[in-house]
Amino acid sequence: MSEAVPLGGPRFQTEPACLYREMRRDHGSVVPVELDGGIPAWLVLGYRELHQVTGDPVLFSRDSELWNQWENIPEDWPLLPMIGHRQPSILYTVGERHRQRAAMISNALESVDPFELRRQAERFADELIDTLCLSGEADLVAQYSSLLPVRVLAHLYGFPDDEGPGLVTALNDMIDGRERALAGQSHLASSMARLVADRTEKPADDVVSRMLADDSGFTGEEIVQDLMVMMAAGHQPTADWIGNSLRLMLTDDRFAASLFGGRNSVAEAMNEVLWEDTPTQNVAGRWAARDTHLGGRRVRAGDLLLLGLQGANSDPQVRTDASALTGGNNAHFSFGHGEHRCPFPAQEIAEVIARTGIEVVLDRLPDIDLAVPAGSLTRRPSPWLRGLTELPVRFTSTPALGGTSR
Repeated sequence: MSEAVPLGGPRFQTEPACLYREMRRDHGSVVPVELDGGIPAWLVLGYRELHQVTGDPVLFSRDSELWNQWENIPEDWPLLPMIGHRQPSILYTVGERHRQRAAMISNALESVDPFELRRQAERFADELIDTLCLSGEADLVAQYSSLLPVRVLAHLYGFPDDEGPGLVTALNDMIDGRERALAGQSHLASSMARLVADRTEKPADDVVSRMLADDSGFTGEEIVQDLMVMMAAGHQPTADWIGNSLRLMLTDDRFAASLFGGRNSVAEAMNEVLWEDTPTQNVAGRWAARDTHLGGRRVRAGDLLLLGLQGANSDPQVRTDASALTGGNNAHFSFGHGEHRCPFPAQEIAEVIARTGIEVVLDRLPDIDLAVPAGSLTRRPSPWLRGLTELPVRFTSTPALGGTSR
């Protein structure tokens, strides 16, 4: 792929929307790209093409063993946590076994009481706000959004609350795909293995125990792998959903009313983020089961196709007026599509955590304002997940709740 675009660099951090437009202009809806170490892949940016890829799990398989590049992948490749090799998780399971596995996870998550979920999300959110509300200023990424989802998810799964901070660090290291990625993956795996072993001996009323009680015959190791996927997919994108939504509400006049006692546009702002600034920008991926054509490109058997979720969301054939609000339209790709999409119960849990997190900020810090020029806000240098490095705000000092009910 002599014309391949490097999938990395500062423009994914500073101006991804412009970069996707240029890729589409220069290469069409299916773009040849290069991953770390010069590894070739295809980035699918067209809405129609992405719908085709995610809707045909036979031709475009989730089985990573089909990849024609494994012989070129070193053992310390930093993207291995993102593209598993011989990994027994739901991400790379196909066919009937995948459907059984998805049902096991969905059933375990469906049993989460939505009222209890919101109560726990409020509890952890209030605890985090208590640590910063007296100061009159805070970084809502480092001190809030990057800490909240994993605390709630860890509680749902059955972890002791004090393990949350270590899981946050491990997840961020793993997802960023840099030098600490493999160490983060190792920490997460050992933590999950300990929890599964404990719940095997002492079941409780939590997600892990319900997964272990499923009669589909999945091993403890398979459940450990699925829990890692669930935690990674549930934490960082939800944290970025909170951060990106708060940024939008603090910088866009269309949502200013929400900052002053209104709540009607919180959901609208969250949906706008899923279209315009989605936390999960690109996903690896699918593998061609045979030679085929896609978007005018010749795709060879075993080629890796990356799902360009943000690129597809901004496809001009779909978003003919990108300046208009989406008005609640949820036909975006932010949760994926097809049988490998994010399970509906997981989407609902993420939405409850994100919306609760945003509403607690607005309730507890009613005169919140951005503490720096909007143009100075920066993003993490990742082509995979799009989130702020920090969100500095100022507000009138308010008293801590100290664990009292709201």
